[in-house]
Amino acid sequence: MNKPVALITGASRGIGRGIATELAKSHSIVATYRGRLDAAESLRAETGAEIIQCDIGNGEDRARLLAFTREKFGRLDLLVNNAGMAPRVRADMLAATEESFDELINTNLKGPHFLTQAAANWMAEQGDGRIIFVTSISVYTASVNRADYCISKAGLAMSVSLYATRLAEKGIKVFEIRPGIIRTDMISAVESLYEEKIANGLLPQRRMGETSDIAKAVRGIADGLLDYSTGQVLNVDGGFHLRSL
Repeated sequence: MNKPVALITGASRGIGRGIATELAKSHSIVATYRGRLDAAESLRAETGAEIIQCDIGNGEDRARLLAFTREKFGRLDLLVNNAGMAPRVRADMLAATEESFDELINTNLKGPHFLTQAAANWMAEQGDGRIIFVTSISVYTASVNRADYCISKAGLAMSVSLYATRLAEKGIKVFEIRPGIIRTDMISAVESLYEEKIANGLLPQRRMGETSDIAKAVRGIADGLLDYSTGQVLNVDGGFHLRSL
């Protein structure tokens, strides 16, 4: 019970699962899932994590999540805002629906923004804490067949800057991890296309990222190695963000 406590949203699969598996070596883990109970239960069996169903875009679910964490552990040392979704249908922005836009803004932006608000107030009581937002290269990369996703992630990047500025005086450090093309379920339908582009020079480091690459960046933050770098953006993208002639 003396271990630090990490709350990781969207942790049953993909990047979130990789993060949870890594942090379980040193932290007590609260891991959320939305629909895949089977995946969450396998994570619990593998790591000992506490699992809780949560739609991050739902205010009652967010309150229940934090109440569970407080009752179970009485502390929160690290919040990893990882939960997010791609559009259900990739559609040209001239035809994409308002319903899709609302769903992505609610899940990818509103949910983590207000979960962080509540968690930050709790951390302020403690006088310490770390918060990580997992965003995307879509923060600055225009994909016209998923504009709703890009806009939601760009907004989330500003949320990082705002929270880092507001919370610094309270001893709470805030970071953004900006993944590139990472091998997860989210890109499975277009994985072969990305592999071809990478082979043709899309990335300076010519390989697709793995969830372990993101987990290593989280590890550095969790261990306090970047504690004098609040607001820092970590591009974990194989060099995609570089510009060269």
